[in-house]
Parts: sequence; C-alpha cells; structure tokens
Amino acid sequence: MIEVAKLQPDYLGFIFYKKSARYFEGTIPELPKSIKKVGVFVNASIEDIIEKVKTHGLDAIQLHGEESPEFCKALCHAVPIAIGIVSASQPIEIIKVFSIKDDFDFNLLKPYESVCDYYLFDTKGKLPGGNGYAFNWNVLKQYPSTKPYFLSGGIGLEELENLKSFFKTEASKYCHSIDVNSKFEMEPGLKNIKKLKPFKQKLSF
Repeated sequence: MIEVAKLQPDYLGFIFYKKSARYFEGTIPELPKSIKKVGVFVNASIEDIIEKVKTHGLDAIQLHGEESPEFCKALCHAVPIAIGIVSASQPIEIIKVFSIKDDFDFNLLKPYESVCDYYLFDTKGKLPGGNGYAFNWNVLKQYPSTKPYFLSGGIGLEELENLKSFFKTEASKYCHSIDVNSKFEMEPGLKNIKKLKPFKQKLSF
C-alpha cells in the first residue's frame, strides 16, 4: 500500500465487501493528504458505511451494489451528520457504480443525478468488480450527463494505446479518473508496482 501511495494516485480504494478476495481488514496507514481514501461497499447498510468512514477516515464512498437512488440520498444526509461535517468544503464523495457489457440504458442514471458526485462505469461480470476485462467504451458515446465519471474494468498496460485514443474522443469529455485493479495485481489486493509505475508515467491526459 505504501509503495502504491508513493506513486501519488488521486484515490486509493479499500474493499469492505466480505465476499471479495480483496476484503480489507487492516488499518490504513497515514497517507499523503492529496490521496483520497475510498471505501468500496456492496449493498452495505448505512450504519456499516458510517462505521467504516469513521474508523478509517474515508474521503469517498464507492457503491458497487444495487443501491437505490433513495439509499444514496439517505447516505448523503446521514454521513455528514454522523461524522460531524459542517462545511461544504469537507465533503464525502459518493461514487455510484454501473456495470456495462455491450450496451447500457443511460436512462438508469437520471434518478442518481442529484444523489451522487461521480459515476463509475465497470465491466458487467460474475463478480461485483475485478472481473479482469474491459467493456466496449464506444457505449460512452451516448453518455447524456455532464457528471464526471470513472472509467474502470480490466484496464492494464495493454490498454494504454486504446486509452490514448479514447481520450481523443468526445466520449471522454467527462472522464474524471481511470480506475485500475486486477490487471496490476500479483495476487488479490497486492499491486505490482513494476506495472503500475510505467502505466502512470505513460498515461497523461
């Protein structure tokens, strides 16, 4: 984790889903303030999310399950109150994940527009995430929102040229961040710095 932090990513994710091989049970070490700590949850209760936010000082919450717009709205209200945030300059970011394969109904996003800060588009597979292969990014040509989004799903070194091409298209206009995971792992939860470092160096957009 410390070695990954040395690469100065904008975000570092911690999986709080017990069925995941990457489930995080430890203590997060002190990280540079520029790195946002993201808790990843799958159909967790608001109480459980709040407990993890308090325990680990999370800066963002990634919802990777079937969380409804109503749940997201309730979470937006509950978390700041529970952890004592009184200033809009100290927000807890809410990232709602949507899974894509060959196509996607973007109408599904409308109820979430006012209850999350970002979308994350991942590959639809057997697992809630970390399936190891990319979806068809051309689908994002139809993206109807101005909300910034994370691009995820099986992104590795071999995707560098495709990413550079993607960032030349209109579809990438609202792409906020690239989320990488399984393609840079030596084992679940353990990142390969020798792959991550050149990826970050070569990818500039």
